[in-house]
Amino acid sequence: MDFWVQFSSQSQAKERVFRAAQYACTLLGYTLQKNGASADFLSRIKQLEAHVSLGRKLFRLGNSADALESAKRAIHLPDVVLRFCITVSNLNRAMYFACDNILWAGKSGLLPHMDQEKWSQRSFRYYFFALILNLSRDAYEIRLLMEREACGKRPKVGEPRHAFRADSSLQQLVLRLKVQLHLLVHVLRSNPPLLVDVVKNACDIFIPLDKLGLYKTNPGFVGLCGLTSSILSILTIVHPWLKLKP
Repeated sequence: MDFWVQFSSQSQAKERVFRAAQYACTLLGYTLQKNGASADFLSRIKQLEAHVSLGRKLFRLGNSADALESAKRAIHLPDVVLRFCITVSNLNRAMYFACDNILWAGKSGLLPHMDQEKWSQRSFRYYFFALILNLSRDAYEIRLLMEREACGKRPKVGEPRHAFRADSSLQQLVLRLKVQLHLLVHVLRSNPPLLVDVVKNACDIFIPLDKLGLYKTNPGFVGLCGLTSSILSILTIVHPWLKLKP
């Protein structure tokens, strides 16, 4: 187990680079198709994308073990919400990587009679569940920080409250929304790791939504989302302080 965790950590940066290249090819192919590129050139771009995707899967052979180790560490978190979200997310990631490894074996010819479409859908389903939990964790972190920030800015006891009252229920609602929006922007600006994680997960979730047919977009949008999240992931590797902890 320790060997696979070490292997996974060493290959993670390369996998992120391959992922960025894969989705860059997806975005490039869609853009060229819209601009009337030749069918032969588009075919070459798609072949390059397929080769990069297959090579990327090779770098993820040890990721299931790494995800299981992360789940074991998350079980001991004191916060019950974080414990649930991070643990279950990592378990889903482990299943996603396991399905992805089987899919790699099928595409590389080791399992020639495997139903690749079924295993692809299965892997994206686990990936989708993991991202839902990641976004739930982000929302929980944001709510905690907003509440903490709001408590620090409450008016002192004895101050007149009528100055804060709006003339109508609609104005009260607008004022409340403005305050919440201001708090949200302040919290995200003050916590770059949380901001990076939110944007990365928000971009990533459109990929399984499209692949599972829950929210169809187009290859260009999927490529843009995948490329953006890949660049953000590379940033968290180059600058570890940008990675959300725990």
